[in-house]
Amino acid sequence: MKSESYLPLLEKPVHSAMPNLRRLLPTREKVVAPCDVCGAGIPSEHDHLLEVSSGRLLCSCQACAILFSNSQAGRFRRVPRQGELLQDFQLTDAQWESLLIPINLAFFYRSSAANRVIAVYPSPAGATESLLELANWQELAVGNPVLDDLQPDVESLLVNRVGETRDHYRVSIDRCYELIGLIRVHWRGLSGGREVWEEINAFFERLNTTIRKNALHV
Repeated sequence: MKSESYLPLLEKPVHSAMPNLRRLLPTREKVVAPCDVCGAGIPSEHDHLLEVSSGRLLCSCQACAILFSNSQAGRFRRVPRQGELLQDFQLTDAQWESLLIPINLAFFYRSSAANRVIAVYPSPAGATESLLELANWQELAVGNPVLDDLQPDVESLLVNRVGETRDHYRVSIDRCYELIGLIRVHWRGLSGGREVWEEINAFFERLNTTIRKNALHV
C-alpha cells in the first residue's frame, strides 16, 4: 500500500455506510452489544444485516438474522457469512491500473441504491469511495463470471495487491468493513507503522484459515 496515494484528487469518505467499526473487530468478550434491531444481547461472533437504502451495517442476533434471511426487497438484507478465495480470477496489472484505484487494497460491490458498482478502499480516515467511473468493469466481468453472481449490497470482490500479493476474494461486505476498521484503529503516522501491517496480515491469515475450514465441511 502506498502511503502517498491517500491524497487522490477524486474521492469522498463513506460516512453513511460506515458501521460502528469497533464492533466488527475481533474480541474475546462473550457479549459485546445489543442487537441493533431488537435489543437482545449478542456475542462477539454474530450476524449482520444491511439497511439497503443507506448501506448501513447492523449487528444482529440470530433470530433477527433468520427473520430477514429471505428478504430481497425489504428494508434489511442478511449478510452471508461465507467467503471464497478466487484462485482462477483474471485481473492483469494493466486492468487494475485502468480501474484507477489509488492504492493496492480495495473492495467492489454492486449497490442497489446507486444502481452501479462501487469501489471502496481503506484510508487512515476510514472507508473512501472512489468517484471515478469503473469503465472496464464489464470487461472484467466477462472474464470473471463470478462477478455477476455476487449478491447485490452484501457480497463483494476484495482485492489484495499489496507488494507481490495478487489475491482475490468473494466475501461478505462486513468482512471488508472489518478490514477498514483495523486500518483506521491501528494506523500511525504517514506510513501506518508496523502494527497496522501486522493487523492487515493477520486479517488475511484469519480469512484464509476460515475459507480453508469451510471448504473442508462442504
